[in-house]
Amino acid sequence: MKETSLALALSTLGFMMTVIWGGPLIRALRHFKIGKLIRVEGPERHMTKMGTPVMGGVMIILPVTLITVLLNAVSLLGVDVLGQSILLPLIVMLAYALLGAIDDWEGIRGPRRGLGMRARTKFFFQVLFAIGPAFILRDVLQVPQMFWPGFEEPINLGAFYIPFAVFIIVGASNAVNFTDGLDGLAGLISATAFTAYGGIALLQDQVFIARFCFTLVGAIFGFLWFNVHPAELFMGDTGALSLGAVLGVIALMTGQWLLIPIIAIIPISEGLSVVLQVLYFKITKGKRLFKMAPIHHHFELLGWSETQVVQRFWLVSLLFAMLGIALALV
Repeated sequence: MKETSLALALSTLGFMMTVIWGGPLIRALRHFKIGKLIRVEGPERHMTKMGTPVMGGVMIILPVTLITVLLNAVSLLGVDVLGQSILLPLIVMLAYALLGAIDDWEGIRGPRRGLGMRARTKFFFQVLFAIGPAFILRDVLQVPQMFWPGFEEPINLGAFYIPFAVFIIVGASNAVNFTDGLDGLAGLISATAFTAYGGIALLQDQVFIARFCFTLVGAIFGFLWFNVHPAELFMGDTGALSLGAVLGVIALMTGQWLLIPIIAIIPISEGLSVVLQVLYFKITKGKRLFKMAPIHHHFELLGWSETQVVQRFWLVSLLFAMLGIALALV
């Protein structure tokens, strides 16, 4: 009970620290004209968002980093508030945030204005940033490699663990990035997923992971204060790439990464919709499976309002997150 209370308290701290500096950050982004460029092939209603400040993921990352570093510093005084293992997801978050920030900046001011970093270049660095953490998870932290529903003991994957871990981190990073297209969508979905994995970590007595998760949840809620429709700023790749990668790392640390397709059903569906759209387009030589991908745009073009898409996707995410926790208890 004590561990749960502290974890929830950290979410409140994360929220307060994020909200406090949110306004000044937005004003600074507007001052330096760091605004979103809307692609012409998107839904027409999105053109009104042109110029909205982007790179809002910084609003989440800095408070979480500050809280994590300070609480790890407290351990020098003999008080264990956050464990050393939490430094791994923190470093992964910062690495992918840097990659996302470069991508956002290139899309705003770089030579590929409106497009951002080349997909293959971004993918290369995503894989590169995932290889080291995969080895640390297996050989240094020695996390449970994989839990199968109904089995109490984790399954050892041996050498296969590394490619699986890299795939989970990179896949989750891209999945959340594809989800980031509507006001509040990626934030709500990410907060729900981190809440679920925070609960699973508490059930496993991995209190340090739970505290980190709930700190992230609080910071994301603080970001959503400014990101709900109509958004005052966007998360950008700075936030989306980093949150997705951290979600993958947290899932791997709990050993319950098989539950990602359930707990993160919306990001996974968003990513799959893009893959299916591309494959179907190539196979049929020009036909489209969806009106537009990622799939949230498909529902917009069917007539759903932006708020309806976000709320309905979040309801589905919440239900499947609860199902994921239930399966973790089996």
